[in-house]
Amino acid sequence: MIEVEGIIVSEMDYKDTSKIIGIMTKTHGLISCIAKGAKRIKSPLRSTTGKLTYGKFQILYKEDKLSTLIEVDVINIFKKIKTDIVCISYASFLVDLAGQVMKQNNNPEIYDLLISGLLKIDDGFDPSVITNIIELKYLDYLGVMPIIDSCAVCGRTNNIATISVRKGGYLCNYCRNDETLVDEKAIKLLRMFYYVDISKITKLDISQTVKNEIDKFLDEYYDDYTGLYLKSKKFLKDLNKIV
Repeated sequence: MIEVEGIIVSEMDYKDTSKIIGIMTKTHGLISCIAKGAKRIKSPLRSTTGKLTYGKFQILYKEDKLSTLIEVDVINIFKKIKTDIVCISYASFLVDLAGQVMKQNNNPEIYDLLISGLLKIDDGFDPSVITNIIELKYLDYLGVMPIIDSCAVCGRTNNIATISVRKGGYLCNYCRNDETLVDEKAIKLLRMFYYVDISKITKLDISQTVKNEIDKFLDEYYDDYTGLYLKSKKFLKDLNKIV
């Protein structure tokens, strides 16, 4: 029997009355559990085994096998996120992304970043910006971090003019050829995104133009360097076209 802090990242029905849930944890990675009787109306697990439930889980743990959930002490169900279609879409993408990153690198910081980001989104901070911050930080754990401290070609730290997916990061005026220029604020913010402590963010005031430039860079960078394809990301892009 173990007690672990974690967040439910997936759930599916199992037989008539039970569920199988996926719990992302800081100490044990991803754990698959059967929640017996969780679909019964009077079950104490009924209200605590939904996706995005963040809590402490009592588990009869079997490494690399299906474990059994015994009890949940809820920390946060992210109620505000779940009442907003945009927020729930970003949150769903983030838990999917965190799960994929954790499969390649079991660093506990991956979990910490996810929880910090979800808490900020639930507090009303811009979900697109929080998502971009986490996307950028996760590239480090995937081993494909772009160069954002100097020019990716020559190493200069001054006269940075733009960012390039093809060349892997910042470009200075001397090394830029036909690359499109981006807003100077986008260049500064990208670096700030990497170094910022999400839990200490108190204000986000970023123009839509700058947000679009950073988001476009990260989308293309993920496509070219990570090999990850998430259906939740496609849904998010489609949603942003209509909201």
